[in-house]
Amino acid sequence: GQGHTTSMKTIYAEVPDRHYQIIAHPAQEELALKLVKHDPKRFTYHPTNWSKFKDGTDNIEVGGFNPVNYIRGAHVLFLASFHNNDVTLSQFHVLNMLCESFVETMCIILPYWPFGTTPIDLPRDPVLSKTPKQMSAAPHNFKLGTMERVVREGQVATASTLARLFSNLPRVGKPIRVMVYDLHTLQNRFYLSGNALASLHTAIPLLINELRNPESNITCIAFPDEGACKRFSTLFSSEFPDWPVVTCGKIRDGDRRVVTIQDGDPKDRHVIIVDDLVQTGGTLVECANAIKAAGALSVSAFVTHAVFPSGWDRFAREHGGPFKKFYITNSNPMVTDKLPHDDCFQVLDLTNIIIADLG
Repeated sequence: GQGHTTSMKTIYAEVPDRHYQIIAHPAQEELALKLVKHDPKRFTYHPTNWSKFKDGTDNIEVGGFNPVNYIRGAHVLFLASFHNNDVTLSQFHVLNMLCESFVETMCIILPYWPFGTTPIDLPRDPVLSKTPKQMSAAPHNFKLGTMERVVREGQVATASTLARLFSNLPRVGKPIRVMVYDLHTLQNRFYLSGNALASLHTAIPLLINELRNPESNITCIAFPDEGACKRFSTLFSSEFPDWPVVTCGKIRDGDRRVVTIQDGDPKDRHVIIVDDLVQTGGTLVECANAIKAAGALSVSAFVTHAVFPSGWDRFAREHGGPFKKFYITNSNPMVTDKLPHDDCFQVLDLTNIIIADLG
């Protein structure tokens, strides 16, 4: 809750500022440069050469070792981006090497903990599985979900594998801190054990700062389901106690599941829907349509993580999207860096909140 957050900040304030040696994946290089610009006395960035041999295997040279070794005995901050399997494995090569370099502490910032896609109802070759090209040809046959759940024998719980890779990194003395923002499935934090522990944070304060601006016109908070309401509603109730809260949910209508308003009234209100992430966004769009049908003056949205595996077109105003504004953070820069700047999207920068959460 909010009281817990305040308590943690008080504890952090008593700890002297550490000087961090930053190693970053190229997708997070912009974040590394922003940290250094904010406080060059606290952060030093060492560029790394992430290249490949001709056979496709990694040929990586980590910065900070030559001509002077700044890593040994240092507080190392690793800025990670696990946007596909190839780059994830490359970064674990580097993480293992850093942990074996006699560092004082290791902190990994992984703003977006990745989630998988599960193909369903696809004809299967008895010998070979579908190739990525064949899969992409039938996007409507994909069900998006987190792969910490196994519903039939043979499925792989990739979230568990990822956590084991973290947990079995070489010991550096103190546990490795893995900082994650608005983790979609909170139980995943308990997959980490041994040498790595999760440090969970939220980007909601960035949105609250935007809503404090009178120009936002927002006067109502909405959630696409009860789970999101339970996770986030208390963060808004103290800041905006007079705002109504609307909760949507799915009900069965014959063979269909339809999004309806289950609690609250958005009539004559400027509404913002809040959730942790958006993938295809079907539920988010249906929620917006239900809120508009109930008399809302406008509907905006906020998610911490933008994944958009099928693209962002359906949300854009130029394609008839339902949102006045769509706030997202740059937790997944491989996606947000490509968004148009002249439509509904507004990217909120995580840099300052990361600095505060580092303690």
